[in-house]
Amino acid sequence: MKAAPTSLELYLVRHALAALRGPDFPDDEERPLTAEGIERFREAVQGLRAADLALDLVLASPYVRARETAELLCAGLRPKPKLVTVEALQPGGKPADVIAAVQKQASSGRGVSRLALVGHEPDLGELAARLLGAKGTIEFKKGAVCRIDVDRAMPAGPGTLRWFLTPRVLRGLRR
Repeated sequence: MKAAPTSLELYLVRHALAALRGPDFPDDEERPLTAEGIERFREAVQGLRAADLALDLVLASPYVRARETAELLCAGLRPKPKLVTVEALQPGGKPADVIAAVQKQASSGRGVSRLALVGHEPDLGELAARLLGAKGTIEFKKGAVCRIDVDRAMPAGPGTLRWFLTPRVLRGLRR
């Protein structure tokens, strides 16, 4: 039997460009991605795929724009990862609750060691800083992705930042 990896690869993903809140979308939870946001993020996912990114699981905020971003991420990768909605990733979610959700999935016995977390700012920036043992926040552009490796036994960190790529850089990785 193959031993489980001792580390977790966490990929923090900010949702792609979404419709503005206003008369068309007064409920912030319901704002969808724009056509431009969809196209740009599809191209970013092509860059991730060209870089041979593989995921076991994608955890996403229940907000429409984050779920749509997560769906695009799953659809563009091979093998296609499973998508699970996690309340802790909605705006205002606590980093401790997100880490608990990661821990639950990582200890599920399903061989999960590469997880994407699709959420919102400033929460992702705060989570990234916490995972790295830093104070404050790290700014994520819409559609940006970073990889932070953490110890499976201590997913709250401190972790190691492996890379942090803007959407433009991701789109440039396409073959």
